[in-house]
Amino acid sequence: MRLLLMSDTHLPRRARELPAPLLAELPRADVVVHAGDWVDTATLDLLRARSRRLLAVYGNNDGPELRARLPEVARAELGGLRFGVVHETGAAQGREARCAARFPDLDVLVFGHSHIPWDTTAPSGLRLLNPGSPTDRRRQPHCIYLTATVTGGALTEVELHRLPPRGTR
Repeated sequence: MRLLLMSDTHLPRRARELPAPLLAELPRADVVVHAGDWVDTATLDLLRARSRRLLAVYGNNDGPELRARLPEVARAELGGLRFGVVHETGAAQGREARCAARFPDLDVLVFGHSHIPWDTTAPSGLRLLNPGSPTDRRRQPHCIYLTATVTGGALTEVELHRLPPRGTR
C-alpha cells in the first residue's frame, strides 16, 4: 500500500497551487494523508476528487468551512497498521512521550503544524511522522512531502521528497 503524506499546504496564501511533482504522485497513492492547514476548501475538493482514499484533518489556520468537513483527529487501519492524523502535537521537546500517552492505540501518527520534517519512534513503538510542507518551506531549505509503503503490517520506504524552487517546477 503506497501512502502520500503532506501537511500545511496553506493555499492560496503560500502558493497558488500544489506543486506538479506532488500532484503527479496522487494516482500512484492508495491513500493520501493531509495533516491540516489547508486554508482553502478547493484543495480539499481537489484531493478528494483525485485520491483513491483521503485521510485528513483540519489545522489551526483552517476556518469554519474546513472544520465542518474535517475532524480534528482522524484514524484508520491501513495495511494492518493503526494510523492517526492530527495537526498539532506541541513542542518538539517531549513530543514522543506526549503523543504516546495521547494516542496509545496507534502504530503511526502523522502530524503537521511546524513545517519541519520529523521521523522518530517513541519508546512505546509509536512512529511519529511530519511530512513538512510542499508549499511553505519556512526555515527549511526545501518544500517537501513524504511517501511511504505499508507492507506486511510494517511501515517501509519512508521517503522525503524535496521539491525544486517554485520558479523551476
